[in-house]
Amino acid sequence: MELPRRDRGDELLRPGELLGLRRRLRNVARKHDLTTVIACAFDHRTRMLPFIYADNRMAPAGVRAIGSAMLDCGFAKTRIVLQQWNRNFRPSQMRLEGRIPDVFMVSSMQIHSAECEALIRDACRIDPARRPLIIAGGPKTIYEPWDVFSVDPLDPWGADVAVTGEEYILLSLLEVVLSNRARDESLRSAFVRVRDSGLLDDIPGLVYARTDREGVVEELVDTGIQRLLGDLDELPHPTLGYQTLEPPSRTATLGPKALPASQIRRHSPIASLVLTLGCKFACPYCPIPAYNQRQYRAKSGERIATEMGELGRAYGLRYFFGADDNFFNNRRRTLDIVETLARTEIDGVPLRKRIRWGTEATVHDTLVMKDHLRVIHRAGVRGLWLGVEDVTATLVKKGQSVDKTTEAFGMLRQHGISPMPMMMHHDAQPLVSRGPKPYGLLNQVRLLRKAGAISLQVLMMTPATGSKLYAETFASGLVYESVAGRRVEPHMLDANYVIASGHKQPWKKQLNIMAAYIYFYNPLRFLVVLARPKNRLYFKELGMQMIGMWGLGQTIRRTWGWTIRLMRGNIRHKTAAPSSRIPMRGVDGARSSHALPGTPRAEFVQMNVRSPGAPRKHSAESAVGASPATI
Repeated sequence: MELPRRDRGDELLRPGELLGLRRRLRNVARKHDLTTVIACAFDHRTRMLPFIYADNRMAPAGVRAIGSAMLDCGFAKTRIVLQQWNRNFRPSQMRLEGRIPDVFMVSSMQIHSAECEALIRDACRIDPARRPLIIAGGPKTIYEPWDVFSVDPLDPWGADVAVTGEEYILLSLLEVVLSNRARDESLRSAFVRVRDSGLLDDIPGLVYARTDREGVVEELVDTGIQRLLGDLDELPHPTLGYQTLEPPSRTATLGPKALPASQIRRHSPIASLVLTLGCKFACPYCPIPAYNQRQYRAKSGERIATEMGELGRAYGLRYFFGADDNFFNNRRRTLDIVETLARTEIDGVPLRKRIRWGTEATVHDTLVMKDHLRVIHRAGVRGLWLGVEDVTATLVKKGQSVDKTTEAFGMLRQHGISPMPMMMHHDAQPLVSRGPKPYGLLNQVRLLRKAGAISLQVLMMTPATGSKLYAETFASGLVYESVAGRRVEPHMLDANYVIASGHKQPWKKQLNIMAAYIYFYNPLRFLVVLARPKNRLYFKELGMQMIGMWGLGQTIRRTWGWTIRLMRGNIRHKTAAPSSRIPMRGVDGARSSHALPGTPRAEFVQMNVRSPGAPRKHSAESAVGASPATI
C-alpha cells in the first residue's frame, strides 16, 4: 500500500511558494504572542544496534526543521523537547514563558508510537478550556494518521489534527488558523472554527477529526496527498532549530531556558542535515519512492556549504550525517554538491579540514561515481552507508554483486572513505552456505569484512508502512500478532525482532542476526584491528568496534527473551494490515488517500456552515484574512 501519486505535473509546489508563505507568516506572527512546544517521541526500548549512540547523540533533523521553521516565521517562543534526553517529560506539566503553550506538536516514528500516544494522552489531561492545539506529525503520522485519534468513546484522547506532510503543510495550517483567530481567542478554538468551516480542506496533507457534541470522533477527513517542496534551498536555515532545544533533564517540566549554544556540541556532536531526498530504485519493501512522488529533490552545493559552515561557527559542530535516501542518485546534482564543498573555505581553511560527514548510497551508484571519489573525499565525505541488502542480489537487485561490492569497498577505502554496509536477512537465507556463491549470512558478513567494511547493519525483513508489499505481507499471514502470549509491540517493528516470517523455526532467524553481529563485533576482532598496521581508517575501525560491542550487548539483552518465546512457539498471525477503525473520507466525500484496506468509509454529509452565497471551496490563501463572522 504505497501512498497514491498526485497527478503528473502536480507533485511539486511552485517555485517560491514556501518563501512566500514564510514572508506572510512573519507579518501574521507580529499579531500573535504564540508559544509552542515540539516533542520528539522516543521509546528507550529501541536502544540497540545498529543505531545505538547516534540515537542519543544526534538531535533529529525532523523536529529541528519544524523548530527552525517556527523561529524563521517569527514565533520565537518555541521549545523542542527530545525524549531521548528528557524521558520524564509530561506535557500536562509544561509551561513556557510561565504559561501553558498555545501549540503542542508531537513528532514520531512508528517504533516510538507508544510514547507518542502517551504524550498526546497526557496533553489531553489539561483542562479543555486551556488545552493547547495538539498537532501530530512525523513518519508515523504520514502513513498511519488515524493512530493519533482515539477510537474509544469512553476515552476521547487524541490530536486535533495530523500533518501528513512537510514544513509547508504545517505552516499553511498555522497561517489559516492565525489569520482567522479572534482577539483573545485560544488557538484551539480558532482551529475548531476554521476546521468546521472547511477552510482547511484545500491544504493537501492534513487529516482531522469531526466529533459529536461529547467530543467522540465520528469520522476522519483526509485532505489528500501533500505537494512537495522541489527546491530544498527554500527551507529555513537549520541553525535556528538548535536554538530551541530543551536541555537534558530528569524532570517532568521545562527548564527556564533552552540549551546554551556552548552545550550543543557536547550533547549532539553529530548534526543530521537534509541534503537530497528521493531514490530512483523502486524496491517493493521501501516506501521512499512513493513518498517522494517519484521525484528527486536536492539543495544546492552553495546552500549545503553555508549550512555546514554556519553550524560549525555557531555551535562548533564538525561531524554531519546527510539524511539522504541515495546521495549518488543523480550524478549531476551530486557533483554540484561535492565540487562546491571541495573548493569551499571556512575562515581561510578548506572545509574538508574543518568538517567530516557521511551519508547513504548504493553499491551501483558508488561505482558510477568511482572516477569522482577523490573530489568526494575532498568534499569532506568520510563514510558511506551502503544499501548492500544481499551481496548476491538474490533478495534485492540494485545492481550489486560480489565483485561489484568488493570493488566498491576497495575503492572507498583507497580514498579514505569508510564503507558501512546495511544488510537484510530473510527466511530463505541460511546462516552458512557451501559452495562458491556466498549466499549464507555469515558468508556475506565475512566477505564484507574482508572487503574492508568498518561497521555492519543486519536487520530482518519486516513489512514497512507505505511500501508496495505492506498489505500483501499481512494478508499472506507472515506477520505475527503475538508469540507465546506476548503481543508484538510498536517498538519491536525496528527489524531487530523477528516479527514476520514463514520459517518453521523463526528463532533461528533471530539467532542468525545475533551470530552475524558477534562475528563482526567481538574482542578478538578488536585486537586484530588494534595490532594491524595503522591506516587511514585505523581509529575509526577501533571506535566502531567499541560502539558495536556495546550495542551488541544491548541487542542481545533486549532480544534474548523474544528468542526464547519464538522457541516456545504458540505464534498467532495477523491476516490484515492495521487500519483505521474510525471511518475515513476525503474532501467532498472522495476516497481517503491514507486509508488502508479494511478502513470503514465515512458517508459524506454536506456541511452548511458558510454564509449564503459563499463558494463551496476555498484556497488556503483565500482563507487568510477572513473574519470570524463570515466563517
